[in-house]
Amino acid sequence: MTKTFSNHHHPHSQKHSHGHIHSEESQRKIINRLSRIEGHVRGIKTMINEDRDCPEVLIQIAAIRGALDRVARLILDEHLSECITRAAKEGSIEGEIEALKSALDRFLPS
Repeated sequence: MTKTFSNHHHPHSQKHSHGHIHSEESQRKIINRLSRIEGHVRGIKTMINEDRDCPEVLIQIAAIRGALDRVARLILDEHLSECITRAAKEGSIEGEIEALKSALDRFLPS
């Protein structure tokens, strides 16, 4: 059984017709990681309210950055193995690659 990721895209992003179908296991793994990151962000807010040392807060922010990068890597890996492969079979690879390039332009630092 497969599920689709929710279409909560950036307001300026393009909508894709194939629905980004991903496995339920993959979706669960990504959601679990994001939930842990969400909890970690709440922890940093608590640290700020408790006037914790700035270096401690910065270390925790670095941990969140790393965790977000790992989630992004999971999503990118799945996109390359599933969506790009499917687009190649369907003959729509050029559009899919352009959409990925556009997303990477926003995602990667200049």
